[in-house]
Amino acid sequence: MAEQTEKAFLKQPKVSKKSGKGKRPGKGGNRFYKSIGLGFKIPREAIEGTYIDKKCPFTGNVSIRGRVLSGTCHSAKMIRTIIVRRNYLHYVKKYQRLVLSTSSCSGRYEKRHSNIAAHVSPCFRVKEGDHITVGQCRPLSKTVRFNVLKVIPAGSSGGGKKAFTGI
Repeated sequence: MAEQTEKAFLKQPKVSKKSGKGKRPGKGGNRFYKSIGLGFKIPREAIEGTYIDKKCPFTGNVSIRGRVLSGTCHSAKMIRTIIVRRNYLHYVKKYQRLVLSTSSCSGRYEKRHSNIAAHVSPCFRVKEGDHITVGQCRPLSKTVRFNVLKVIPAGSSGGGKKAFTGI
């Protein structure tokens, strides 16, 4: 048998035994998660879950900085990516009215919208119509620059659209 030098012995990888109990992420309490700040709570699924997502703001290597926007989920057909639709009113200067009374001058507005692609972590369950809050992060892909921070299901908000109720 050839004798090993001390340096060669130290280079060999160490073999460690993994016990079945308490070593899996999320089960034994050794799962990495972090608070993103800005008053957003860490979802329970991010702490207790077993998913691996490097683009998740709570368990991955992505920091939230810049703008925090909100809108509704327009499409949830992609894998871990959704389209958030933001509706707003745009002022059209051409159609301003000059009113000679006590009320102020009122202009005309037109409806516009913008679509934002956002990464959704597996800790959220998102369906079309849900109210979404997203935060800006580094570019995650060609079109995705935002990450989902909060989801409010469509049926739970009281100020949303009401269905027509006949007499």
